[in-house]
Amino acid sequence: MNQLRSVGIIGTGKYVPEKILTNSDLEKIVETNDEWIVSRTGIRERHIAAPHEATSDLAYEAALKALESAGMKAEELELIIVATVTPDSSFPSTACILQDKLGAKGAAAFDLSAACSGFVYSLATATGFIKTGMYNNALIIGADTLSRITDYTDRNTCVLFGDGAGAVIIGEVPEGRGFQSFDLGAEGSGGSLLKMEAGGSRLPASQQTIDDKKHFIYMNGREVFKFAVRVMGTATERVLTKAGLSKEDIDLFVPHQANIRIIQSAMQRLDLPEEKCVINVDRYANTSAASIPLALVEAAEAGRMKEGDTVLMVGFGGGLTWGASVLIW
Repeated sequence: MNQLRSVGIIGTGKYVPEKILTNSDLEKIVETNDEWIVSRTGIRERHIAAPHEATSDLAYEAALKALESAGMKAEELELIIVATVTPDSSFPSTACILQDKLGAKGAAAFDLSAACSGFVYSLATATGFIKTGMYNNALIIGADTLSRITDYTDRNTCVLFGDGAGAVIIGEVPEGRGFQSFDLGAEGSGGSLLKMEAGGSRLPASQQTIDDKKHFIYMNGREVFKFAVRVMGTATERVLTKAGLSKEDIDLFVPHQANIRIIQSAMQRLDLPEEKCVINVDRYANTSAASIPLALVEAAEAGRMKEGDTVLMVGFGGGLTWGASVLIW
């Protein structure tokens, strides 16, 4: 077999819906206030998809920008993976809908479900395909429209979520660059802590499931917080060890944007100053699989990464799952 190829990011793009829902707007809907939301989560506003926008529409806009950034045509794509928990439908997959919209006729396409860890899971999956020569490139998108499964009468969860899409194109890069290591994991015993209970084969849609609000996000915030703080630290340590690096080597930290307190806890554990961390939870809230790519693409667009920089991505989400990656830019 040929020597394994080095795989890295060759194009980036993002899209968020135009409509912005501020904390002040939420004060008119549920019993909450801006000071309470900001102090506990760091969130000030979130973007909300228009009625005509589905996850594939957000993914499409982000994909166009990533293709332009990479100087590629859609027909050149060989693989499309969409990480999402809010697909347009159970099937066809959002990736197949996107493949058709893009005109990427030569691409294999599938969705990946790992909640907020989905983007890193997808990167790891596609990197394996490209390293071994099965494919030469892949379009990876994290996209979610969480506003469609958020209960805006539940003040504990409705302040936390937003909509968006982040996209990268990955392909072969010079030796010494690209993805150095991945650490993926799951703790299925904690699945009940963060879930949308109805709509699948266990609890199909019925009048009862609708009345019982089983088609909305349920989260045990306290327990998920404890899980997140723990795994953000351990996954980071493992992925750095796998790459033969230490926390002193990190040039940019791109964490899942769920809660400012979780991000700050991770920064403290890594002894990282704020200027080495990408934080945009204040403007987008938690966008699930879109969270890490939105932060990564914004950092790239702002010129926060230079060639040779060590970039650490780490996320956690429903499942419960986690995923971390070390990338040499």
